Amino acid sequence: MKMFWKLSLVFVVTLLIKGCDCQPMACGRAPLNTKIVGGVNASAGAWPWQVSLHQDGSHFCGGSLINNRWVLSAAHCFPGTTAASITVYLGRQSQEQSNPNEVSRSVSQLIVHPGYGNGTSYNNDMALLQLSSPVNFTDYIGPVCLAADGSIFNSDTMWVTGWGTIYSGVSLPSPQILQEVDVPLVGNSKCNCLYSGTITDNMMCAGLPEGGKDSCQGDSGGPMVIKQGPRWIQAGVVSFGYGCALPQYPGVYARVSQYQQWISEQIGANSAGFVTFNSTTPLPDENCTLSTPPTLCGGSADSWSWMAHLTYHGYPMCVGTLVSDRFVMTSASCLSGFMGMDGWTVTLNVVQWDCSSNVMSAGVANVFFDDILGNGVALVELSFPFYNVANVPVDMYDLSFGPGSQCSVVGQNSWDQSFQEVQVTIVNCDPSETSPINICTEPLYWSFQRENGIPLLCRMYGMWIQTGLLSIGRSGINPQSSNSTVFIRTSPFSSFLTNTIREYPSILDGAESFSPLSLTCILLLSFPAVLQAIY
Repeated sequence: MKMFWKLSLVFVVTLLIKGCDCQPMACGRAPLNTKIVGGVNASAGAWPWQVSLHQDGSHFCGGSLINNRWVLSAAHCFPGTTAASITVYLGRQSQEQSNPNEVSRSVSQLIVHPGYGNGTSYNNDMALLQLSSPVNFTDYIGPVCLAADGSIFNSDTMWVTGWGTIYSGVSLPSPQILQEVDVPLVGNSKCNCLYSGTITDNMMCAGLPEGGKDSCQGDSGGPMVIKQGPRWIQAGVVSFGYGCALPQYPGVYARVSQYQQWISEQIGANSAGFVTFNSTTPLPDENCTLSTPPTLCGGSADSWSWMAHLTYHGYPMCVGTLVSDRFVMTSASCLSGFMGMDGWTVTLNVVQWDCSSNVMSAGVANVFFDDILGNGVALVELSFPFYNVANVPVDMYDLSFGPGSQCSVVGQNSWDQSFQEVQVTIVNCDPSETSPINICTEPLYWSFQRENGIPLLCRMYGMWIQTGLLSIGRSGINPQSSNSTVFIRTSPFSSFLTNTIREYPSILDGAESFSPLSLTCILLLSFPAVLQAIY
């Protein structure tokens, strides 16, 4: 979670008028949530439907209580997970302190939506958990209403709750009290534009254009709710996103109203409080022309904004990739025999929203090395940050880019130094080249053989992820395995990359502070396959 600023006959008639298909119990009531203001911590009992899912004694995802026996969560939280391994905590406020209003239950049944992942990653990101025994409702434990089929949401402000990280890879500080944040909805058309066509009708998006508020890793499966009259209605389930709270990348949520029939089929008709939400706010601004982040412009070779040239006294030495606003990653061999920072220049050809370009250059403030088996990576600290420049996410967890994966290599044209993409396929390395840090591709492109530091990029969740880089040895020849090119993987260097970037935060407005942008490109996922950056 990021930067949190944070029944009578009359009732029955009202529900009928609003098109409610409710169970007899009263959903969506939070008697202790008398006011909501900015801040980090949620007050005890403010969100009585919020649950914490634990496995092996640790919180891993959130969820919401929808009746006295069922919890709604996200499908991506449960890769290969069995119901017996999950413990559900209800009425919890802190992950570390005592919780006098808490009860816990084991899970007797775990149901993942059968269409999860069909067509688009994270499509149908829904799961249901049946508790081992019913829970009694109190001021601190109670069900949330669910948005019914046909609900309309426009530019409404939503509330998201959870115990997730406060930045990518930065845990919620002790004593880890439940967090709350308010975020405005973003229209699906605009969100689909920002996420390069990966948003379906089963999703909805929320976040500020400038970033700064969002859900994050560990919040997955938790509720996004809105108040209508006296009751709270769950509109979304925390699903995924590119990084956390980044500008122009809102969080993405599974749209609850799309699943009324499926939920009812699993838990029984009238067993959850479905309420039709009708927005009273204006339609959202769907214009995405100026806010589209600088990514690819018609496939142009100059569109790789994160690609950097490294020169020494004007002589080309190697290339690298911008992995945060302050660091460029390249191969350690590029800077072997490094003689200090003087004379080094890092240059980016930054592509703007209209596909025009702007050359940006910086000096080198420092260089950090991590060698493994005599080969490795280097982080080049820039003399000043490159703010608002598209960075490349780095594979930190050895994602599923195995043999057969279609990826790309980005290298330079020898005559004009512009960047061009060449498609490759990951293959098994020759036995002589087999190593935990090696990843091999075919075909072999001789024109790239001397381009130290060029990235191996694979696509996942609609975005490019750097999973390797070329490292030319001291002999000046790249390791080759028959007709394949050998790259070094980025994942073995995850601790080095994360710790170095976190240790040197961005300088904002003359005051030293930790910026979410300083970890823009470290893809720290909450399960082994997000985006977003997923949550």
